[in-house]
Amino acid sequence: MGTLSSELGPHAERLSPRPRIYADANVPAGLVAYMRARLDWDVLFVMEDDGLRRAPDMKHYRLAQQLRRTLITMDRDYLDDRRFPPAEGSGVLVIQAPDERLLAALLDRVDRALFRHSDEADDSQSMALPLAGRKLHVHTDWGRTPDIS
Repeated sequence: MGTLSSELGPHAERLSPRPRIYADANVPAGLVAYMRARLDWDVLFVMEDDGLRRAPDMKHYRLAQQLRRTLITMDRDYLDDRRFPPAEGSGVLVIQAPDERLLAALLDRVDRALFRHSDEADDSQSMALPLAGRKLHVHTDWGRTPDIS
């Protein structure tokens, strides 16, 4: 018998097709609301939990993996593979944009590229955790096609 999260995690993934996200304290609350309302993502926001809001990065990294959620952050420290080995995580998405409007537009592109391509993937694990064992650093130019005039 494993931990509660290891036992229940696979069931939660099967019950809801929604992307399961772990948003750390660096993500603005307005962006979390956008993920929930507009993108229909299942977001655990650490600022809503007194026990997590001041937790160290490593605890967030491990908890996201235990809960089988993709970690979304604006903290580039997570890109350090020595501190946060990709193989030990459920996926990290580091987002960068100058303001909340551009962050939301960036997440729209991420949603289409990572979470809404279900017709290409039959494996529910890859759909639930598209970045499992990997990290992705995205910024305002990411995911845009070149403008051809």
